[in-house]
Amino acid sequence: MTINQLSTQNPFTTKDGSTIRSILDKTNAPVRNQSLAEALVPVGQPTERHYHKLSEEFYFILEGRGSMEIDGETRDVSPGDAILIPPNAWHQITASQTLRFLCCCAPPYSHEDVFF
Repeated sequence: MTINQLSTQNPFTTKDGSTIRSILDKTNAPVRNQSLAEALVPVGQPTERHYHKLSEEFYFILEGRGSMEIDGETRDVSPGDAILIPPNAWHQITASQTLRFLCCCAPPYSHEDVFF
């Protein structure tokens, strides 16, 4: 059985500029097909617009407000919103209030699958 506590995970910066703490991924659990992380995007520091060739992503907004752009379509996001980001979709999230959200990637997140 694997149970990881969020507070024990060390934050790092992804290639797109967000700060994440891996909750479950290849680095801290016997994960094969997905990853789960908490992401923080502060006001004034949007992620860099990018896409993933392999990973499908889900974002689930926990705190804050902002806007999500996927392939040229922009929508406001707030707590309780679940966002689907298909593979090969250009995307960027911008915070009007610091955003904290869960990010699930399948296959698991890797720096090598981030393209600008």
